[in-house]
Order: sequence, then structure tokens, then C-alpha cells
Amino acid sequence: MAEAVNPFSLSGTQHSQHWPSLVSPDWWLNKAFLATTGQPKSAWRWTPGTTMLSTQRGVLTGVVLYLAMVFGGQMVMKNVAKPIRLKRITQLHNLLLTTISGFLLLAFMEQCLPAWRDKGFFFTICGADSWTQPMEVVYYLNYLTKWLEFFDTVLLVLKKKKPEFLHYYHHSLTMVLCFEELLGRVSVAWIICSINLLVHVIMYYYYFMASCGKRMWWKEILTTLQIVQFVVDLGLCYFCLYTHITFHAVVPLPSVGADCRGTRLAAYYGCVLLSSYLLLFVQFFIKTYLKGEKGNHLGFRSIDYDSMKTKKSESPGKLEKPVKAEE
Repeated sequence: MAEAVNPFSLSGTQHSQHWPSLVSPDWWLNKAFLATTGQPKSAWRWTPGTTMLSTQRGVLTGVVLYLAMVFGGQMVMKNVAKPIRLKRITQLHNLLLTTISGFLLLAFMEQCLPAWRDKGFFFTICGADSWTQPMEVVYYLNYLTKWLEFFDTVLLVLKKKKPEFLHYYHHSLTMVLCFEELLGRVSVAWIICSINLLVHVIMYYYYFMASCGKRMWWKEILTTLQIVQFVVDLGLCYFCLYTHITFHAVVPLPSVGADCRGTRLAAYYGCVLLSSYLLLFVQFFIKTYLKGEKGNHLGFRSIDYDSMKTKKSESPGKLEKPVKAEE
């Protein structure tokens, strides 16, 4: 009779575990696989058409249902007298995504930093062998979190807040981008995902504190960090795409003399989408922090203090009724 496997034993580490047990995300993931499937993490494979949410039809259906929820939900909530404020659920959701994002960020670091140290940075973003099965597990889990983030919009709709274009555009197409990265096995995706996860740790912590009633002073810094994220992402994406194209070009072009792993479809989609993100976030930053225009982009609102002072000076004897802030 085979001996039962103890998923919480400190023994039985895999070759992909580079950090000590208990502080190693890879160790925890392996124990989770053993506990839920009875097999080690190394036995899992991303198989399009078989793995959960691994088909283009499923992804397209998810986007359509998400957008239907955005617009249909707003129509339904117009007939509801009061906003539905799920405060505890909102706090739990934000705290959960903060924790998951931090865990996956460490999981990427555990796999990529040793490769960076041993084979160089160029290998990690372009090398044919840099896409490994342990990395694929983390990529897939990161992809699943993009589905979980759809719940952000559900909470906004229930509160009778109108999600702006940037909000649902970003949420829906980022999920598609993560799917395309998995299909195309884009090596540079690890650093794009890692930077995004770092931003999400900070962003969802901000949302968690805000949902607890805390006033945070650094939301402008958060938006700036998001813009810097896309600048770095685009620099790497265009470099890798250029490297791939020049390596296969018929006409000799300046090149590093090596290829970059990943399909061109995934590379083109990533470059175009991230470029649009950069433009939209810069536009949001200008409207929110520089021009002082009122807006509801991503849940932020700015206040035009100059116009408030002008109105107050025009009617000094009239007391204005305070406006109740939105939750």
C-alpha cells in the first residue's frame, strides 16, 4: 500500500524551489497542488482547450459577459433606490488581491532572479529556454487573477457608480493580454507581470485603506507609478519585438544577433494595448491632477479649489450647504 503524501511536510522539494521552505512561494504552490490534486506542481501543464479558461471562445465569452454586466448592471441599478455598499466584502476583496499580488510577485522573483544571475538579463526576456514549466504555473495563476479583478467593477456598479471607459477597457483587455502571453509563450512577460503585480500590491492596499475610511495622500504617486510601469513595459516590448523582427528580416538591419521567444501576434497585441494604456493613463493624470477637472476615472475625483474660492468670494454672506462625499 502506497504511503500517504503529507502535503505539509518540509521534505520533497522540487528543482524549481530556490528559496528555503516556508518562505518559498514555489514550496507553498507545490503543497497546494498536492493537497488539492494529489500530484506535485511539476505534473501540471497548460493545455489550450483542456485547462480551465484556456480557449479563445471562453475568453471572448468572458469579455462579452463582463461588458454586459457593466452596462446591464447600471441599467438595473437605476431602478434600485439606494446604492448597495458591501463594505466588508470590498475590504476582503482588496486585501485578498493585495496578498495574492504580493505572493505571485515573489513567485516570479524566485524563478527569474536565479536565471538572471546565472545567464543574464537578456536570457530572461528573450531566451528560448527561459519559458519553463514552473514559470508557466505562475503565469497561469496571474492570468486567473485578472478574472477575479472583474469583481472590482461589480462593486462599483452595485454602489451606483459609473465605471469610466478606462476602467472596463483596462480590466477586460488585460485579461485577454495575459491569455495571449500564455498562448504565445512570450518570455519578456515575466517582467511585465512582475511590475504590474508590484503596482497592484500598492494599488489594492490603497483601495483597502480607503474602504476602511482612511484618507491616503499618495494617490497621485500611485497614478504616476502606473504611468512609469507602462513606459518600462513598452520599452522592453518594443525592444523584444524589434530584436525578433530584425533577426528574421531578409534585409540586414541593426540587430543584437539573437531571437526573442514569443509569437508575433502576442507581441503586436501587447505593444498596441500597452501603448493605449499609456496614452489613457497620461490623459487621466492630466485631467485629474493638472487641469483640475472633475472626473470619475478609476474612482478618483479632483476638486477645483480655484472655482470654489471664486464662488465663495462672489457671495460672502451666503453659507453653502456642505456636500456629502461619495463613499
